Amino acid sequence: MGIERKIKEGVLLPELEFKASRSSGPGGQHVNKTNTRITLIFNVPNSLVLDEGEKSILLDKLANKLDTAGNLIIHSQEKRSQIQNKEIAINKFYDLLRKAFQKKKIRKATKPGKAAIEQRIKDKKAHAQKKKERRGDW
Repeated sequence: MGIERKIKEGVLLPELEFKASRSSGPGGQHVNKTNTRITLIFNVPNSLVLDEGEKSILLDKLANKLDTAGNLIIHSQEKRSQIQNKEIAINKFYDLLRKAFQKKKIRKATKPGKAAIEQRIKDKKAHAQKKKERRGDW
């Protein structure tokens, strides 16, 4: 089962852990009273849904986003609502997974076309002629 299918079927959701804390975002006095900031935690090495190959890809590509225990931590505090922040955090998590599993496009080496080569030589000769005309025998 591919990662995109796992995301669509929502099999990763039970493995996500959520924590709420006080946000520093918009909301005025409301911010001081409610826990609207959401922290999403996903433990990559202990995942039951991901196979070993997928785990190794994530551990390799997301190494700078993981803590020492292999937890992927994502914060969301853009909205005043805990539910909206939870949805944003889940979407960030899914986007991160998609990006990690995206295949890199193989670069094909190309050569300049015939017209480009001829234009370069023509420009080179014109530049050389200009320099030659500047030279004067004093």
